[in-house]
Amino acid sequence: MDTSGQRPSFKSSELSRNSKALFAAADGNGVEITRRDGANLILLPQAEADVRDQLLRLAGDLVISATGGRDSFAEHLADRLPWMLALNPEDRETCAQDVLKAARASFSTGQAHLAIATVTSWCETARLIAAGVTSEPVEWLEDSAELVVERP
Repeated sequence: MDTSGQRPSFKSSELSRNSKALFAAADGNGVEITRRDGANLILLPQAEADVRDQLLRLAGDLVISATGGRDSFAEHLADRLPWMLALNPEDRETCAQDVLKAARASFSTGQAHLAIATVTSWCETARLIAAGVTSEPVEWLEDSAELVVERP
């Protein structure tokens, strides 16, 4: 998401006269199309528009959850994101705080992927827990030179 407002700008007549250059420029962060007879338009790649939609839905979920009432923020967020119910209560709290922090970073920097990646990561974790994949404790290996494997 571009928050600087510095998108390439094209006149609306360029849509027909120089469409190849306009569409090539739009593949990045989009382009602004200026018009004499109306408001300017923004042309974005579909993926960029989808990410913006996801971030707006997450913002709505966070606002609704934050204004829920007596239950905890995590419990209200789990009502909006039901996959969180696969997490234990402590992990639900951690998830809710992680999502909130990532969303704040996304909103303040205009980088939607920060929040979307955090939500996706927690959602996939919940799916694995629900599938029984993580039923055993994870054994983490320490970083050490002994664990380095030589190239074949």
